Amino acid sequence: MAPGVKGANRTGRPFTGDHAGILLYQSLIKFGFATGTYAAEPDDGVELHDCRIANAVRCAPPANLPEPKEVTTCNRFLAGELQGMPNLRIALALGVLAHAATLKACGIVPSRVKFQHGAVHTLPDGLLLANSYHVSRYNTSTRRLTTAMFEAVMFDIAGRLHRA
Repeated sequence: MAPGVKGANRTGRPFTGDHAGILLYQSLIKFGFATGTYAAEPDDGVELHDCRIANAVRCAPPANLPEPKEVTTCNRFLAGELQGMPNLRIALALGVLAHAATLKACGIVPSRVKFQHGAVHTLPDGLLLANSYHVSRYNTSTRRLTTAMFEAVMFDIAGRLHRA
């Protein structure tokens, strides 16, 4: 969604320093998209491999929930990130907001492609858009998203990339 005040805004690395980074980075490491040991600090030695983390919104919004205008304003940056990755085959959207922002950045009306946890959508240009509930503390604490659920999404993505 957006950088967290105690996470990316403080550390300079997305999801580092806030609770959401724990499940995300541990899963990236487990499925070979990163190496190292995640310790919630930018100098913990974690290195991403064949993946990149981007936010739908570039600034930390009040109450950690971006306003629609912020998402719209920042969408050109997300579009630029996606266009700047010519070998991008799969984008993983963490939550409804990221799903809609990614679609919009790809020139697709968000209402045409429904968010569903675990779904993988093929976009007109061939890009796959995978969906997961956001790895937020709220979602993991309420068990809306469990480690097993998130790892199933990561397993699917890894399998799709290794089949090609």
